[in-house]
Amino acid sequence: MCLILLAWRAHPEYPLVFAANRDEAYERPSAAAEFWRDEPRIFGGRDLEKGGSWLGLTLSGRIAAVTNYRDGGGAKNAPRSRGELVARFLRGTDEPRAYLQRVMSSAGEYGAFSLIVGDLERLLFCSNRAAGIEEVAPGVHGLSNHLLDTPWPKVRHGKERVGALLKAGESELMRGLFEILTDRTAAPDAELPDTGVGLQRERELSPSFVAGERYGTRASTVLLINRRNEVVFSERAFGARGAPLGSVEKRFALEPPPYAVTRDS
Repeated sequence: MCLILLAWRAHPEYPLVFAANRDEAYERPSAAAEFWRDEPRIFGGRDLEKGGSWLGLTLSGRIAAVTNYRDGGGAKNAPRSRGELVARFLRGTDEPRAYLQRVMSSAGEYGAFSLIVGDLERLLFCSNRAAGIEEVAPGVHGLSNHLLDTPWPKVRHGKERVGALLKAGESELMRGLFEILTDRTAAPDAELPDTGVGLQRERELSPSFVAGERYGTRASTVLLINRRNEVVFSERAFGARGAPLGSVEKRFALEPPPYAVTRDS
């Protein structure tokens, strides 16, 4: 993923509102979101090159998503795939904080990443470009190719637009979230970050939806979980220059008891 916008315990009907774009090279093989044949309790996309995932959730309410952290122009070789971080959490039973503690103990084995994992009670964030593990507070948050809530233009504007949808019903909410995800407006040069890839590349990567010739937004995903533990998962796939390739929509129920409005911590 290269853009994640989420509202956590901020919408009156949906404790989790999650919208994300996965940016990747078009040539990298992947499978659309579905229940995994080898792990039928997991729903999400699959990276067919390394076997991991960028976003998924389980029938028990575990959820994970990863973005790469942009810190230079050249690819950094690492022995393990970042998509493994998502798949391992979804397959496992570790409590989210315990899982991230294990991740951080071997964080140098992966390319630069930012990772969100959680369940129906909590969401947590970590990165191997930052110290510590951060609990995601209730509210609206954004993540691109840096740390949680770094105010890059697409993160800042995306959060503002998600905040304006927090009283919307399902149809308006989903339509509004996809409008945010498919926005191809580039940021002004004065607002661009400097991540070591050069000004022209910063411009190309600045929109919410990246539509390059060889690299760009491969999937836009909206995920809603309501207070009855019912999931709506809608994903749109794209090819080079943003050409539509199809869509997936799935509705299913999670197994845990309903969300509590508050919890002790």
